[in-house]
Amino acid sequence: MARAIALVGFDADDTLWHSETYFHEAHAEFERIVGGYVDLADAGVHDRLLATERENIKLFGYGAKGMTLSMIETAIALSGERISAADLHRIVGLGKSILQHPVELLPGVRAAVEAVAATHRVVLITKGDLFHQERKVAASGLADLFQRIEIVSEKDEKSYARLFKEFDVTPGAFAMVGNSQKSDIAPVLALGGWGIHVPYPLVWALDRAEIDPAHPRFASVPNAGAVPAVLAGWDA
Repeated sequence: MARAIALVGFDADDTLWHSETYFHEAHAEFERIVGGYVDLADAGVHDRLLATERENIKLFGYGAKGMTLSMIETAIALSGERISAADLHRIVGLGKSILQHPVELLPGVRAAVEAVAATHRVVLITKGDLFHQERKVAASGLADLFQRIEIVSEKDEKSYARLFKEFDVTPGAFAMVGNSQKSDIAPVLALGGWGIHVPYPLVWALDRAEIDPAHPRFASVPNAGAVPAVLAGWDA
């Protein structure tokens, strides 16, 4: 049977397994460390760290390593260079803890990916630190379900367009599944593809966007288990 959707992409972090939870916990601990030097209520620690991360993405890219360097830079600036070597060491430890966190699949993920892989070509498309993402993919036990695993520096229209060309599919024959409306869904819709949003309770501030729920090629589902049914409806 000919299908409208020929290729399906899955995001990794916070779509297939937990990730932002660990970053969120690290940010909270970072604020406790910096709180030994400044008044958290007045210093705007969260906003200062976010601004530093936004500026540093172009240098360090996404992921725990870039976040750790941004935390160190922010802590030094906020403390007026008074922060101790011991506390800087604690911040480095926060980054290491994220890089070593266990890979815990979200409920129903394996069954959902298996169901989609039984009827479509599937690829995994994720951004972030290369070593960290490779380790998580290997530990997930899902690698064998994907025809290709793409770890990119940015998930934008250019990256998706390259994927379409390499797989010889039109944008209208591609659907992307992910938790980030900004990087997983919006670029694909802009190119003419389809997007399935699977929300995660926590969303990084720099990865937020809002897509019109009435968009004809967009669907939002409560969990990964609902993805195969959406694709079946679009195929029909």
